[in-house]
Amino acid sequence: MEDILFETETLMQEAIENMEKRFLNIRAGRANPAMLDGVMVSYYGVDTPLKQLATISIPEARQLAIKPFDCSSISAIEKGILAANVGITPNNNGEVIILNIPALTEDTRREYVKQAKGYAEDCRIVLRNIRQDANKDIAKLEIPEDDAKAGEEDVQELINKYNKVVDEKLKEKEEELMTV
Repeated sequence: MEDILFETETLMQEAIENMEKRFLNIRAGRANPAMLDGVMVSYYGVDTPLKQLATISIPEARQLAIKPFDCSSISAIEKGILAANVGITPNNNGEVIILNIPALTEDTRREYVKQAKGYAEDCRIVLRNIRQDANKDIAKLEIPEDDAKAGEEDVQELINKYNKVVDEKLKEKEEELMTV
């Protein structure tokens, strides 16, 4: 029984971490290097993650600076950023690529909040599926009915706990997105 509860809690923590990672990819009008995590650059014919080809820094609150390790790759990095469709046009000064993050409009903020709510709902669905699997595992155990009921109640307490975490994280992200 304890193994089932431990495994269930571990899976629920992973679901929360996954949701947090997805939240990072939602722009909040501020510069965040995680915005470029999905950018792949064709470097000598091989698709390479941008992180491996350059350092990404934040010189100002709404600006990212990308300094390639190899200056000859600067045009390939620009093409990779444009191809990744991150919604920002790169500016190149020969040594560094600057990305100026535009201010978000009210409509854009609302769209991002909807996207965050969708990610939170996806996480809740995953949590419910984990609960369902745990309850099935408990039912398979050959234990007294009272112990099985107690185990199911423990699983329910876990899902309640993690649903609260989802709500808190969503509220934080909403506040971050709606703050001008």
